[in-house]
Amino acid sequence: MRPELAARLCENVPRYTSYPSAPHFHPGIDAAVYRGWLEALEGGGEISLYLHIPYCDRLCWFCACHTKQTRHYEPVAAYLRSLHAEIATVGGLVSGKGRIRAVHFGGGSPTMLKPQHMVALGTALRDNFDFLDDAKISVEIDPNEMDEARLDALAEIGMTRASLGVQDFDPKVQKAINREQSFLQTKAVVDGVRSRGVDSVNLDLLYGLPHQTSESVRSTVAQALTLEPDRMALFGYAHVPWFKKHQTMIDEALLPGPTERIAQSRLAARAIEDKGYESIGLDHFAKPGDGLAVAARAGALHRNFQGYTEDRCETLIGLGPSSIGRFRQGYVQNMPSTGEYRRRVEGGELAVVRGIAFSDDDRVRGWIIERLMCDFAFSAIDLVESFGKAGQKLLRQASSIALKDPARLLELQGDSFVVPAENRPFVRSIAVKFDKYFERGTARHSASV
Repeated sequence: MRPELAARLCENVPRYTSYPSAPHFHPGIDAAVYRGWLEALEGGGEISLYLHIPYCDRLCWFCACHTKQTRHYEPVAAYLRSLHAEIATVGGLVSGKGRIRAVHFGGGSPTMLKPQHMVALGTALRDNFDFLDDAKISVEIDPNEMDEARLDALAEIGMTRASLGVQDFDPKVQKAINREQSFLQTKAVVDGVRSRGVDSVNLDLLYGLPHQTSESVRSTVAQALTLEPDRMALFGYAHVPWFKKHQTMIDEALLPGPTERIAQSRLAARAIEDKGYESIGLDHFAKPGDGLAVAARAGALHRNFQGYTEDRCETLIGLGPSSIGRFRQGYVQNMPSTGEYRRRVEGGELAVVRGIAFSDDDRVRGWIIERLMCDFAFSAIDLVESFGKAGQKLLRQASSIALKDPARLLELQGDSFVVPAENRPFVRSIAVKFDKYFERGTARHSASV
């Protein structure tokens, strides 16, 4: 690897699931602003929903999600009563102003819900929002929690995509991250959701974990591929113990170094592609007929807080503590504290406590960053035609970056700015050059690769 590229391996930069990124949200965007944005929605549009379940029955030490461990179900049941209250309030404000195209259940662990509570949640959503007949329902699944009743409940709410966390099948790695889960457990859930008509299965894998080697990653990928998932995600472990204290349970001395991390990433990607999967953006893969691959080939790929998606909805409504929503006007985020969230929504209030409104400059920079993250390129003509003078300003900046960067991470090819194939793992380090907030921010981020 060229020295100027090796230096990029340890750069800490945002993951760019949004722009501006969440550390730059502020309390000036509050519940009153959020209510105005909900009321301003126009009829006939399509809307996505994200529901956050902030509980797990165990903490995986690698996890950086907003969640908490509970060994008792009563806190979960109490939280669900609050979530139902928020659904009713937001649904009332949205009524007649859009139809639901997609729903994503995330966490935490949505599948720790009792089957009857999962069904009741699905019913509440359909009672309070107008769903399209072909709406997509995605659920994040922990195979350790699954049984036949839960599989039946997911089928009853209309799940169309199951996303299973695998991470790694090596028992030594699993023990080091407190996530013990056998291949047979995982296979049983994959078989179970498919037998109930689910037409899309995604597996999440991680590299950069303690005790992982290129050989152990190769073995995990090989086992995962025998399940023939429709999609796979290959994430680099984000070690952020200053943000998630339970990550201090992971011995940093056991983590692979930056050069080994990228070797693991590239080896896994090659193994997946060799089986006929198409590479999607930075870290996703899909079978050629999958909607994600179709969208990528058409230049219609998008990126949000769930990663790469073919979801084209301009409006994303977040439900639950810490959930983030996106509107034409900007981003909003709910109160992270579960207790304070419950107090607000049970009183009929909206739970948003911060966010950011888009400036014209944010919109053009966000478009560039999304296209880089999704397509590894953007058109100079599209930039100017879509954004006018603001686009011309950023065109000059892009030209300067392409000419002055000795690593040649971004090149001008014809009328497009392109990330060369060998430099694509470093796309976050390219995107950050268009991030006007980054240098003046104080947030700490995970490694670039």
